This record gives sequence, structure tokens and C-alpha cells, in this order.
Amino acid sequence: MKPIIGITMGDPAGIGSEIIAKALTRDEVYEKCRPVVIGDKKAMAEAIKIAGVNLAVRGIGGIAEAQYVRGVIDVYDLNNIGLEKIPFGKIDADCGRAAGEYIEKAIQLAMNREIAGMVTAPINKESFDLGGYGKKYRGHTEMLAALTGAGKASMMLASGNLRVIHVTTHVAMRQAVDLIKKERVYNTIHKAHEACRELGIENPRIGVCGLNPHAGEGGIMGYEEVEEIMPAIEHARADGLNVEGPIPGDTIYPRGKSGIFDVIVAMYHDQGHIPVKLVGFLHDGAAWSSVSGVNITIGLPIIRVSVDHGTAFGKAGKGIANEQSMVDAVNYAVLIAKNRKLG
Repeated sequence: MKPIIGITMGDPAGIGSEIIAKALTRDEVYEKCRPVVIGDKKAMAEAIKIAGVNLAVRGIGGIAEAQYVRGVIDVYDLNNIGLEKIPFGKIDADCGRAAGEYIEKAIQLAMNREIAGMVTAPINKESFDLGGYGKKYRGHTEMLAALTGAGKASMMLASGNLRVIHVTTHVAMRQAVDLIKKERVYNTIHKAHEACRELGIENPRIGVCGLNPHAGEGGIMGYEEVEEIMPAIEHARADGLNVEGPIPGDTIYPRGKSGIFDVIVAMYHDQGHIPVKLVGFLHDGAAWSSVSGVNITIGLPIIRVSVDHGTAFGKAGKGIANEQSMVDAVNYAVLIAKNRKLG
């Protein structure tokens, strides 16, 4: 059986519903899975008009009611946002609340094994906060970790051959440096190994970034590589993992893109995000012409894959958003579900 993939609508004021509508015109999506949108039926119907695609919407109150017919989007209808309350391209408390409710429902469905995995459209953190969720969770990842009981979770970005997992993410640079400790680096290397195995890579080759320029030059430019990162690598090697590093951040990524490494461990947010988005995002000088790549959450008891971009408020409601990252996210969720043998 094809896995059931639940797709959350994201912030209704953003491009989430539009890219979902465009993605669900693709035959490849229905050939690989049974998609169902967790969102608002009226908002998805409006998104179809905005996207200019030939689709219909069918509201359902439970996964068992879905029919998965091409040309008709099954929407698990939470009926929680009126069209008159969707200010496209603007921060809004009602939209933040609605986005949080879609995530909660999808997590519940995934934990109950009613869906094989969830794919998430983007949220806006300010709206999320105004809607009451930001007071409890910094964002998607933290909410997923808390509501699934995982405690901690990590993100892995992927675009083509380039896959990157982070030791630290949404913290200030000063704090990120302080968090580069042996145990944290070691645990992230293991998460990288496990994530690749879920993608069907049996013995992944893992490259580990240094923190400092030239990976510290043996302590001349910083001691984190000598005192924290190298001991973590040696520990992982002793466990039988195929790990190399620390390697300077300015030379490791071409080796990942070319396939020499199956995954790269980055020390902080921008060290990992910039290379992946350089590979996956294309700008023609006036606008983004292509946006590909995904964000896979590692360390959860459920499958969660997200688009690797934000709500794009500047494009919202205009019918010009690119759906490629949403298609990529569905494909990755299906791949992981198959490797976990989830139907």
C-alpha cells in the first residue's frame, strides 16, 4: 500500500496552501503516496483559485473518509479560519493559531499511526507567537519534540547529494560556540548516521566541519577542534561509524555535493544552511526562479519533513510561488516511510 502522507497547510497568510495545491497536480505525488491535507477546506479552495490549477476540494472529518482521487484534494477540515480573516502576506494572530492547530492534529494522527508521516508547509514565527503557540514552542521542531515526547530533535537539510545536520541551530552565535561540546557533537554524528540509514544509505560517509577558520590549525585559531570535536569523532569511529574530520567549513561542502560524503555535520546554523540553500535556491535577479530542498526532523518517533523555505509573505496570494520544495518533501517522507516499513 502507498503510505498516507499528511500535509499541514502552514500559515494561511503565507504560500503554504498555494504550493500544496500546485504540488498535488503532479502525477508523481499520487503515484508514490496517498496525500491528505490537514488544514481548512475553504482556505484550500481559495488557494486553488490563486494557484490557477484545475483541482477540487473534498472536506473530510477523519482519515478513513479520504479517497485519494487525483484531481480532488482530501482536506482534513479543521474549519478554523475564515477567508475574511486571511490577510495574505501579513502577520496575524488567527493565522498563527490556525497553523499551530494543523501541526497538533498532524502529530496526533502520526502518533496514532493513522498517517505514515507528516509534511509541513511553513509557519511564520511572529504569527505563531501571537496565536499563542510561540509562548510554548520556539517553532515547528521544538513543538514536534515536545508533543511526541522526543525531548530533543535535530534538523537535517537536504538538496540533491548535499545533506547537512546541525550541532546547534536557533541560538545566538556566542551561545553556539559555547554549545560545541564533545557529547553534543558525538550525538549529532550518530543522528547523521541514523538519518542516512533511514534514507537507504547502509554505511554513510560522514564529514564533520570544524568550528574555526582552517579547522583551528591545531589550536592556532581556536581549541574547539582539538578539545571537543576531534574527541567526538574518535569516539564515533570507535563505535564503527565512517567519520572524517574536522574539515574546514570552506572546503567540506564541495565534497558533500559531489557525493564523497553522504552527510555533513555542521557546527552552527548558517554554516549548514548557506551551502544547502546556495545549491537548492535559484534567483534570476528579480525573483526566486526555483526553490528546492527539504528539512528532515531527526530524533522523532514519527516522520516529519518540511519545505526548506519560509512563508514568503511577499509572494502570498499572488499565484507565483514555486512548489518544488513541497514535492521534494513529500518524496523524502515517502522514502523514509518505506524504509521504516510504514504503510
